[in-house]
Amino acid sequence: MNKFAAVLPVTAGILWGSVGVFLRRMTDFGMDNFTVMFARMTFGVILMLAGILLVDKKLLQVRKKDIGLIIFGAIGGNFGLSYFYNEAMMQLSLSFAAVLLSTFPIFVMFFAAILFKEKITGRKVICMFIAIAGCVLVSGFLEARGAITWTAAGVAVGVVSSFCYGLYSIITKMLSQRGYHSITITFYFMLVIAFVTMPFADCSIIAEFIKAAPAVNIIFLIAHSALCAVVPYVIYTMSFRYMDSGKAAILAAIEPAAATVFGAVFFHEIPTVLMVAGVFVTIAALAILCMPEKRRKADA
Repeated sequence: MNKFAAVLPVTAGILWGSVGVFLRRMTDFGMDNFTVMFARMTFGVILMLAGILLVDKKLLQVRKKDIGLIIFGAIGGNFGLSYFYNEAMMQLSLSFAAVLLSTFPIFVMFFAAILFKEKITGRKVICMFIAIAGCVLVSGFLEARGAITWTAAGVAVGVVSSFCYGLYSIITKMLSQRGYHSITITFYFMLVIAFVTMPFADCSIIAEFIKAAPAVNIIFLIAHSALCAVVPYVIYTMSFRYMDSGKAAILAAIEPAAATVFGAVFFHEIPTVLMVAGVFVTIAALAILCMPEKRRKADA
């Protein structure tokens, strides 16, 4: 594994953890989940298209035989993750939904073992469960046992959201192995999701949001797309060139810990002792995973 490759999925996880900072302001203004997703993807597509046209137009090229896989990855992976996770949060307590989503590295590891012959090593398994344990602590799940809300359907969609997260990781790796740049993959995934969410989005609210403070809110929407979609998706996909998808998924699992830190900094949400412990447990799992293995063949 490239010495600095671990920075890519970890940074992606941290940036995804910042979603709540933007989401709260947008939902407070009256935007629903589809509208937020549409705004995020649309501004992301505009940013990426401008960059591609300036840097290298060849990044827009895709082979006809891969269009189906790109659409499947965008809808079954990215869109499925967002949609089913939102459904899980409506039917379960937020902490329970977060715990279910944090199990996605399990799906990634098994998919990768079947499709890419990636080894399921003892270190990966141990680090994966340590990271999941850290996510459980960070979510507040153990401290909210008496207030946990759940339904069988909610648990099902929560597991499906985790499955979609894993599916996204695997399909992006497949496309990477077919020679596509991470920028190309991210651009077309976001373009597909923008079209899928368009019929359900309330564009009038987005227009009102921009009109309320044009300069500030346009910068806000651009930052939302860049930091929560464009950059993390590109660098997470890029990481598959340097490490196996199972390891990348575990490293990206720092997202809940990052979200806790962002909540404390921006919203003065004081974490409990267990939540702080969860942050350190998660970081410890990632540190162990990144430690060099002495006199052993690399497992990635």
